Amino acid sequence: MSGRANGRKSIFITGAASGIGRATAVLFAGRGWFVGAFDVNEQGLATLTQEIGGDSCITGRLDVTAKENFEAAVAAFGAETGGRMDVLFNNAGIGESGWFEDVPYESALRVVQVNLIGVLTGIYTALPLLKATKNSLCFTTSSSSATYGMPRLAVYSATKHAVKGLTEALSIEFARHGVRAADTLPGLIDTAILRNTPNRSDGSSAQEAETMLANAPKKGPFRLMPPSAVAEAVWAAYGSEKLHWYVPPEIAWIDRIKGFSPETIRRRIKKLTSGVIKTD
Repeated sequence: MSGRANGRKSIFITGAASGIGRATAVLFAGRGWFVGAFDVNEQGLATLTQEIGGDSCITGRLDVTAKENFEAAVAAFGAETGGRMDVLFNNAGIGESGWFEDVPYESALRVVQVNLIGVLTGIYTALPLLKATKNSLCFTTSSSSATYGMPRLAVYSATKHAVKGLTEALSIEFARHGVRAADTLPGLIDTAILRNTPNRSDGSSAQEAETMLANAPKKGPFRLMPPSAVAEAVWAAYGSEKLHWYVPPEIAWIDRIKGFSPETIRRRIKKLTSGVIKTD
């Protein structure tokens, strides 16, 4: 087989320079996979290449909102893997926090472009490679905010609900191609997005972000988790028919209880996020 993958299984990751994407790249490379790592953060990609080795990866700048960027990245990846892709991991995402009316319209649209349109573009572009690969997996980062819309993250939550619904539909549609679809719904993960998401209502600072993380619950569904916990979920998903991967697993109870009583979950979300998200 041509290319650096040299017959190894392969994973294509967006948002790979840091956080969940980087942890996933490191884990899969460490277990013998060839990694396509793509991000707008070229410096982060350079250090990732040093960490996992140039023979185990191909990296490149990718703005997921630009279709031509995605097409070029997938083509470069396919040239290294012989036209195969075992896992597509649409992971890139951004956030905007604050009361709905305080988030500028253009900023809200940017969240939609990255978190939803970027996922759609990735799937459309990579599907030929997934179809050419036996037992391939189309995997996407959704969010705990796709179980119940989170206050002050309204548009972000909307995009993650959309990703979750898309995944459910494609898990049925893509079966005719021999391609599986699944997603992960992480809770509070210790990544840069927690520190860098603009707070449009109260302003934000690095110190405030660190205080928020320090005040995160020590147990329960919204306890702070490392990115490696999500990377392990991606790894487990490749060998499974399971649809939704909740990190931590207790997040699943939000979905289950909401089915019976969304009002109950509304009350619980207010309580659970009281130390993390200011609601008044």
